[in-house]
Amino acid sequence: MNIHEYQAKHLLRENGVPTPEGVMIEDASQATQAAKTIQEKTGTDTWAVKAQIHAGGRGKGGGVKIAKNIEQVSEHAASILGMNLVTHQTGSEGKQVHKVLIEQGIYYPGDSEPAEFYMGVLLNRATGKNVIMYSTEGGVDIETVAEETPHLIFREEIDSGLGIQAYQARRIAFNLGLKGEAFKQMVRFVMRLYQAYLKTDASLMEINPLFKTSDSLILAADAKITLDDNAMFRHKDYPRLRDTTEEDPAELEAGEHNLNFVKLDGNVGCMVNGAGLAMATMDIIKLSGGHPANFLDVGGSANPETVEAGFRIILKDPNVKAILINIFGGIVRCDRVAQGVVDAYKAVGKINVPVIVRLQGTNAEEGKKLIDDSGLKVQSAISLQEAASRVKDYV
Repeated sequence: MNIHEYQAKHLLRENGVPTPEGVMIEDASQATQAAKTIQEKTGTDTWAVKAQIHAGGRGKGGGVKIAKNIEQVSEHAASILGMNLVTHQTGSEGKQVHKVLIEQGIYYPGDSEPAEFYMGVLLNRATGKNVIMYSTEGGVDIETVAEETPHLIFREEIDSGLGIQAYQARRIAFNLGLKGEAFKQMVRFVMRLYQAYLKTDASLMEINPLFKTSDSLILAADAKITLDDNAMFRHKDYPRLRDTTEEDPAELEAGEHNLNFVKLDGNVGCMVNGAGLAMATMDIIKLSGGHPANFLDVGGSANPETVEAGFRIILKDPNVKAILINIFGGIVRCDRVAQGVVDAYKAVGKINVPVIVRLQGTNAEEGKKLIDDSGLKVQSAISLQEAASRVKDYV
């Protein structure tokens, strides 16, 4: 589950990770008081006004502005709230801004130059260990840094049995080129960030930029946290952090029917029972010349209700030119699935794209006959190759 920046920073502060002082508002009329509250706590005379959406690149899209007085805080908040913010991560449709984070300014005169770094904590699935990725090139697209200057990306793997060691935090601070008080502050920051990652059951913690102020403070100037849905039973308060306005409506609808659905940018809708089979089906679609429009796993016990819900969700995508249903009959017999497909097809009504149903497993032949004799515009297939060749005719 993705959460907003202001929520991520609240979790960080609860775990001792320093962040700038900030206040989230949902109405521009609250901006002035928020700015005054931050000023009373920090003495700042500048503020950052930041759109809260689940996407990066907000600054480039006009969603982050610096205010040099309280009047500008109010003006910037009014201009950002309600805007349709388009970034490289939102796509051309953009996202509407409903919340704004007002935060203390962190650029101010001091004894040294401020600096921006990058730091992320995640699981390295290849080794089964958590890894801290970090770079001196903060505040920019880290993917570009990794692609064009990979030598600027450092990695520190953590042994799960030992946990993070102080010497590892010191090595990180050294590789970032820090000295003196900034070095000490970074060591503390790294240790606390890693502990926060474990305690919150996060699957990703990304701090970009990780900021060194001119007086050597280390702050999480921005924060992205993805929480592990499988750990929600340990964190009863986490579901309230969910913002459904930031999620794809089709994915929300799928969740209501207990379907595992992820929308993609392709032209062939697919409905499959089993995550592994779904991945193989998407490969087949690619090999046939098409592009998957979604990942949709109806689970091991597909029935007319789930199939009908899957149909409706897939058909809401105007880019879909064909639908491939790929079912392996193990727990559920293929003839029952086939009957479910026929019933769902009739319940949905007019379907203007070709539907190819591939059945394999228990009673596959009987299922194929049910499809063929239904009188509906549904094509049946037994082998993956046959299904792929039929898809190829429409993409």
